[in-house]
Amino acid sequence: MEKAKSYHISKHDVMEAYKRVKANKGSAGIDGESITDFEKNLKGNLYKIWNRMSSGSYFPPAVKTVEIPKTDGKKRKLGIPTVGDRIAQMVVKMRLEPCVEPKFHPDSYGYRPKKSAIQALDIARKRCWKYDWVIDMDIKGFFDNIDHELMMKAVEKHTQEAWVLLYVRRWLEAPIQEVDRKIAKRTQGTPQGGVISPLLANMFLHYAFDEWMKRNYPGNPFERYADDVVVHCQTEEEAIKLRESIKRRLQKCKLELHPEKTKIVYCKDSRRRGESQHEKFDFLGYTFRPRRAMNKRRELFVSFSPAMSDKAKQNKRNEIKAWIKEVQSTGTLRELAKWINPVVSGWIEYYGKFCASELRSTIQYIDTRMIRWAKRKYDKIRNSWKKGTKWLNGIKSREPTLFRHWLWMKRNDLDRRAV
Repeated sequence: MEKAKSYHISKHDVMEAYKRVKANKGSAGIDGESITDFEKNLKGNLYKIWNRMSSGSYFPPAVKTVEIPKTDGKKRKLGIPTVGDRIAQMVVKMRLEPCVEPKFHPDSYGYRPKKSAIQALDIARKRCWKYDWVIDMDIKGFFDNIDHELMMKAVEKHTQEAWVLLYVRRWLEAPIQEVDRKIAKRTQGTPQGGVISPLLANMFLHYAFDEWMKRNYPGNPFERYADDVVVHCQTEEEAIKLRESIKRRLQKCKLELHPEKTKIVYCKDSRRRGESQHEKFDFLGYTFRPRRAMNKRRELFVSFSPAMSDKAKQNKRNEIKAWIKEVQSTGTLRELAKWINPVVSGWIEYYGKFCASELRSTIQYIDTRMIRWAKRKYDKIRNSWKKGTKWLNGIKSREPTLFRHWLWMKRNDLDRRAV
């Protein structure tokens, strides 16, 4: 007869958590075990997670640190838990999220069901037309500096289940395996990359920022996507005072508003004749700034609106270079198309929502790199860009649907002619 467990956690929940982790994919953690490796003894591995979590004897292994290059040359650290630990985190997330999700602010958009970055961008765009000024907030090292005791207080507001509180604390305190493979203790922060980290981050900022703004500054709307925040103000003076107030509030929550990266931005357009040091800001891969637009009467005017940012363009160009390099020796265009079409479709879906013309040059760059690849591969066109272009156009006429971006470019061209 199996011994009674300390905590009631169903085997069904562990199985459901595994299915969700598998759907999210992800790389191996500190133990080098992939999803495929984990599945070789799926029943045994899931039982082990359930048994240990139910008895209170589950302790998370160290989180593997990986560095992701940023467009500015710097690197961003991600924490990758093991597959088994991701499943355990998902079990807790599945229990905790339904308790907190209904309480979250409507203008919190990051990592939430039925919320998206596009929604945040659309609301920000409309509010920039209504409010003249924006506070473009940057919270310095947010994920690395979350205070554990304040975090636990936030969790305790929503659940008193002992096993949820136990494991949340253990994940907050789980050690880190640095890039040099040394194991380090963690006394604050939660690693970006963990299954439960986005939910915990939202809970922390819900109390540190969202609810505080709702109580104290109901006339200043904001959009928040995780720790990426913009706040709207009517006047520059109001924005300056509010920035200082936010700074003090975050300090009380043991966070810091970045002094250089946090900016007060003037939303300049045809109606707004003033000037400011800052007249643009980046938010979720888009740059908001004055742009030429055409109204319904086909009259040109200046609108303060979003379009794909230069940083995002450079990042995508780097990806395109990597793709072509990957197939340049033994690959074929058909293999390349199969590989990149789902990714490019995602770019079009996201960056094509607002001012799609800014996406155009990035999309065209795929063809540019393909021509360069062909010039190296085929002797007949090696020394002629004109012949390379003709070669690619020939493929386009024979197989116009081979690449997803060809269809988008054609439709985009037709839309522009119709304007």
